[in-house]
Amino acid sequence: MVSGNDLESALDQVRAHAAAPLAGVFGPTSVTWQIDREAVIFLGAGRALLLQLAHPWVAAAIAEHSKTFADPIGRFHRTFDIVFAMVFGSLDRALLSSRQLHRRHSMIVGEMPEAVGPFAAGSRYCANDIPSLRWVHSTLVETALMAHDLVLPPLSAEERERYWTESRMFGALFGLTGDDLPADWAGFVAYTTAMTQSDTLTVSAAAREIARQIFDGARPWLRPPRWYRALTARMLPEPLRAGFGFELDERDASSADSALKWIRRVYPKLPDRLRYVGPYQEAQARLRGEPQPDWMTRCLNRAWIGRSQMNQRGK
Repeated sequence: MVSGNDLESALDQVRAHAAAPLAGVFGPTSVTWQIDREAVIFLGAGRALLLQLAHPWVAAAIAEHSKTFADPIGRFHRTFDIVFAMVFGSLDRALLSSRQLHRRHSMIVGEMPEAVGPFAAGSRYCANDIPSLRWVHSTLVETALMAHDLVLPPLSAEERERYWTESRMFGALFGLTGDDLPADWAGFVAYTTAMTQSDTLTVSAAAREIARQIFDGARPWLRPPRWYRALTARMLPEPLRAGFGFELDERDASSADSALKWIRRVYPKLPDRLRYVGPYQEAQARLRGEPQPDWMTRCLNRAWIGRSQMNQRGK
């Protein structure tokens, strides 16, 4: 488990290697900012969630402790709020989000309601468990890059190594140390490959139900479009796609291909104000010495994180 003391030790390392107090943990020259500023990373949001649900402990925790069904938009906002504050917030804001996430996770404990994969019925789960955190962290890192490379020029081998080095710092915000994460990009790829081929990732009944509610739920106005569901399914490893019961016919494949072709043609031509997420634009304004983000950035922030600024609560 990641204890409070473990987290503070990890955050000491974050402070020691952070870009700058205002620039935050990574800063504007980082590969992490280059990737995470792109609105197109939303293409991978469904994939990241499903990969996380494929871990039986994560699925059980979401089923028993999350408001995903009652408030799916709220969960979207809370997830991106935490991630973007860690990536684009000032150093103080990133550390605050890290501590808030740890406190929230410390309350997510329980028992497996049934045996799933290697996890016995009645076995204890905890959201601050290191192997679970490592997997959630890896889904965010890998999927952001995958979504980026679907539409934009892929990173070079050198950029991927830099991205993983920065991602290890991102992991420290979860309380993960250097010993908890692979040392290089090749090690990271080996880890994710081993996980997808192991029985640790086993799609439970709870995971399938959560996925069904999200992708085929009772609220038609919240249901993802056909092309997005097809693209999400295609981005999953085959065993997990089958585990979730996704079937891709020719119509599905055609809808995903058509959407992706249109996005690749249009997205790179968008103005930066529409292409880059609000928290990135807020971070750039902060570095320019502007005390408040402008109205457009505030509107974009409401769409991405549910509030107008990263560094304040409320509407």
